[in-house]
Amino acid sequence: MGRRAGRRGGRRGVAGWRAAVRITAVGAALCASSAALPGPAAVAAPDDVTSYAFSDDVRTVQAATGTTGAAGLEPGATYRSSLSLPSPTASEGQSPDDNQGQGQGQGQGQGGETEGEVAKAYFRLELDDVSNVYVAVTAIPRAGSKLTVGDGISVSVQDADSTPCSRDSAIVGASKSPQPITAWGARELLQGRGACHGAGTYYVIVERTRTRAGASAGTGAGTNAGTDAGAGSGTRAGAGEEPWELEIAPVSEPALTKAVATSVPEEWDSATPTPPTGTPVAVRGGAGFAKATAVDQGVWRDEIVPGQTLFYKVPVDWGRQVSASVDLGSADKDSGYVVDALDMTLYNPVRAEVKDASVGYGGRQKSAALQPVPPVRYVNRYASASATKALRFAGSYYLVVHLAAQVGERFGAGPYGLTLRVRVGGSVQAAPGYAGRSAPRGFFDVGPRDPELSAGPGLTSGDASGGRGASDGDPAMKAVAVGGIGAGSVLLAVLGAWTLTARRRATAQMRANAQNPTA
Repeated sequence: MGRRAGRRGGRRGVAGWRAAVRITAVGAALCASSAALPGPAAVAAPDDVTSYAFSDDVRTVQAATGTTGAAGLEPGATYRSSLSLPSPTASEGQSPDDNQGQGQGQGQGQGGETEGEVAKAYFRLELDDVSNVYVAVTAIPRAGSKLTVGDGISVSVQDADSTPCSRDSAIVGASKSPQPITAWGARELLQGRGACHGAGTYYVIVERTRTRAGASAGTGAGTNAGTDAGAGSGTRAGAGEEPWELEIAPVSEPALTKAVATSVPEEWDSATPTPPTGTPVAVRGGAGFAKATAVDQGVWRDEIVPGQTLFYKVPVDWGRQVSASVDLGSADKDSGYVVDALDMTLYNPVRAEVKDASVGYGGRQKSAALQPVPPVRYVNRYASASATKALRFAGSYYLVVHLAAQVGERFGAGPYGLTLRVRVGGSVQAAPGYAGRSAPRGFFDVGPRDPELSAGPGLTSGDASGGRGASDGDPAMKAVAVGGIGAGSVLLAVLGAWTLTARRRATAQMRANAQNPTA
């Protein structure tokens, strides 16, 4: 009896241990599955909502204060630098270079013309005589910076003889909210147009401008590689102003194997497209151009907090036509109104602005939509309108969404619900016959569909391809599929083994009882 009791006690102990193992395994599998799911913490904003995500392979480069000693930039690489404002004791008056560009800035304050003061950073390019080169510069103001409407940057390209090739500018705008702002320059080889066609040394000049309180932001008139904006006027900044970080992204576009017509089609479908509808798919926007989250046609759900900027990229092939709108959810309280609270800007593959849309916010849901733009065509570069000019390449187009910091002061820290609706219409056309390779390689090709794009959302309108989304900028979203599938497989395996073991044990017990009924 003692032995039998011992055996029974041993069996109970083994059975208890096995049960504990089963419970632990199942619990671990369920915990792994739960951990992989993107709950509220997965879309929470970083502590510093104005932080900018630079490219992983970014190169640090020191800005020069003049052409002598200017650091060289190579198309295809991405660079990180900074730009300061001079102290109030620095000389005033507009920079001589401001009058050399194709667009000239003008501005008047309450007491007459504004006084200008700018800081400059110089960089160098060594170019051939067959490629177009584009240089985008993104400036990132520090979190908590006190900005004015006219705070911004201008970017120009000049040859070694000070001949202007292009000029573009960008300002913070009415929201005065610290956010990444992007301007660009170019050395283009357009048939029968412009200068700067020779091989040799060129300079990229980045200027930081500011408008004094009581003076209006400068406005400009003129033309350049892809925008009609001239340089804005600026005035002196306060002492101790912290520098703005810069991301500089030069890109080269090869020449064509044969010349093409320079006439731009006048007719295109300019009707306002119907935004796609359906159940939104959760995504997490990136924190910079290099970390932009890939989306396609469809409806996408995200969250944003005041002062935050989110980046998304959309593949747009030759002949395709992109449109987008963004919805901002309602707040928990109604406390005033914020002008220019939500802003969405469409940029082309070289980060030149195409269109933007903004909307004020009073605590109730609001929506902003881009105005219709033409299809992507090579000949668009010969157009007169800047938005059409910018639609000259296939590739990744960027949707950049910013929620003004003032929204938090009026309506709370959030997060606020964000719905992005993207449509890509039109028919794919043949690519132009490039004679060489771009830098980076394949930059103007859409290529095969991004393997990280997830299953498309259920659309009730749109083309048969549906929409797709990805999580390039969010490792948590990438873990959802892997973690969910992996945890599910483990759970099924554990349950299967458990069932098989129980069946074998029951069969063995039945056989033992049959052989020894008195046991």
